[in-house]
Amino acid sequence: MTYEFAKYPDGTIGVFSGVGKKENGEEYICITFERANENGFDTYVIELPSYNVVLEDGNYSDEEKNNFMQIAKNGASFFFKYARLGGLKIA
Repeated sequence: MTYEFAKYPDGTIGVFSGVGKKENGEEYICITFERANENGFDTYVIELPSYNVVLEDGNYSDEEKNNFMQIAKNGASFFFKYARLGGLKIA
């Protein structure tokens, strides 16, 4: 399950996943940034809590990628909290 948390002016959508568990029992979530382009999508996926980039495809600039990483780092507790609660309840 994924939960949308942002829509940016350039068409990028930010979503976060539900909580998953690795074989070692460690919990994780993925934060995905994606926008349509003429060839499909620009995609950037960050796994928390490791902050590893697990997928990078398309034409996001280094500045955009740095901004996405800051969003992941600044919002990590928010993303985990709402992933456990089943997403954001927005009217």
